Amino acid sequence: MTTYVSVHQAPALAPEEVGSYVPDIKQNTYAEFQQCFINLDQGYIVTVYEADDEEAVRKEFDRIGWPVDTVTEVHFSVDAAGLDAIPTA
Repeated sequence: MTTYVSVHQAPALAPEEVGSYVPDIKQNTYAEFQQCFINLDQGYIVTVYEADDEEAVRKEFDRIGWPVDTVTEVHFSVDAAGLDAIPTA
């Protein structure tokens, strides 16, 4: 499976609205939820999913009822500890 990062705009999003989506998100029908970052004030959401392809991620958002602005394939990721493993010039 491939990792995808998605960006969503949801102005005036309330915590209760986020909570109402949890049962649908947990179903992982077309793509598998990994993580979510939300700024309620700005209505900005970034999600991380694993899926076979971008179309599967988009189908998952259609199923959940979340509009999505972009879905981008992640080629690699690194955490703070992993920065030391990256070769530098």
